[in-house]
Amino acid sequence: MLVDTFGRTATDLRVSLTDRCNLRCSYCMPPEGLDWLPKPELLTDDEVARLVGLAVRELGVTEVRYTGGEPLLRRGLPGIVARTTELAPRPQVSLTTNGIGLDRLAAPLAEAGLDRVNVSLDTLDRGTFERLAHRDRLDDVLKGLAAAQAAGLEPVKINAVLMRGVNDHEAVPLLRYCLDHGYRLRFIEQMPLDAQHGWTRKDMITADEILERLAAEFDLAPDDAHDRGSAPAESFAIGGGPETVGVIGSVTRPFCGVCDRVRLTADGQVRNCLFATEESNLRDAMRGGAADDELADRWRTAVRAKRAGHGIDDPSFLQPARPMSAIGG
Repeated sequence: MLVDTFGRTATDLRVSLTDRCNLRCSYCMPPEGLDWLPKPELLTDDEVARLVGLAVRELGVTEVRYTGGEPLLRRGLPGIVARTTELAPRPQVSLTTNGIGLDRLAAPLAEAGLDRVNVSLDTLDRGTFERLAHRDRLDDVLKGLAAAQAAGLEPVKINAVLMRGVNDHEAVPLLRYCLDHGYRLRFIEQMPLDAQHGWTRKDMITADEILERLAAEFDLAPDDAHDRGSAPAESFAIGGGPETVGVIGSVTRPFCGVCDRVRLTADGQVRNCLFATEESNLRDAMRGGAADDELADRWRTAVRAKRAGHGIDDPSFLQPARPMSAIGG
């Protein structure tokens, strides 16, 4: 098992398949993009399958989430998903995506065994979308959402980040849209993970502010029927339910004490926290001939060193050198 010194067990593995993305969201990267990882540094499909299989069979991982960058850009994605769902014991397998290309890939991914998707959607306004993402692709995202639902990748979850003076007025319209279409919405506080290191707390819309905006239009109550466990989102029933909305207060309401996540970057580095400043290199060890037992020991050692919390409120906090696109969501 992957257990740290505070007794937390990592069972949720986030695997980045690429650092590349076809959007340039301002809270993630600059308009001109970034210097992408050279292809030889990326894990191959076989290497991804080996490490994920090791995590599931030997290390107690029960859920695998494929991320990026934008994982739909990974040509071998359906095959990677199929190899993951064939593992015994079978893990839950999901995908975090911006939705571009999902209209083509939703059915093949469902056939490969993918359980569900999380799609990023911060606005329903075309002009705001282009301002945020530096691309006019809103229609493609909406088509992807519909395709995912039609393919049975449910519940289709939408992740939205609100930014002050940009899209913070869209909290209510986004929730109405999701309720009308049968999607499950989760608002996420903006985190200091942008490549530009331009994040400031004053520009972040907090969980309290999100709930205040929603409560002006909806009857919200804590979802007592929902066992949060280690889930990052606080769930709120709308009008008595059964519909719910989630709020992930990563900064102001951290859930570090029950965190069960571990991350594997596209270049084969284990990160025991989204905000970790150290990594453990499994790729080079694997390519150097390390057996599974050695790789498992390296993985356990990396997780054992996990800190008590991300420390964003600590004066000594340092933003990770890697942005979100390189770490994996």
